Amino acid sequence: MLNSISIQGRLVEEPELKQTMNGVSTTSFSIATDRNYGKDKTTDFFNVVAWRNNAEFINKYFRKGQEILITGTLQNDTWEI
Repeated sequence: MLNSISIQGRLVEEPELKQTMNGVSTTSFSIATDRNYGKDKTTDFFNVVAWRNNAEFINKYFRKGQEILITGTLQNDTWEI
């Protein structure tokens, strides 16, 4: 089985670099992608988490509104309230 995804869109907010208690770099951000169907336009938002060197690279070179293409694996999280 293969778990691979590519998403191209624009950063919704500024990426913020954080460190775990063990000193591992991480950043979380959202990407907005547009789907065009005739006259209708729909925007999807994807929450992304990057780790280590990828997190540092994104934080250094990308800002809100810039276009970005990422590849990675998809993980679906659920929460109970």
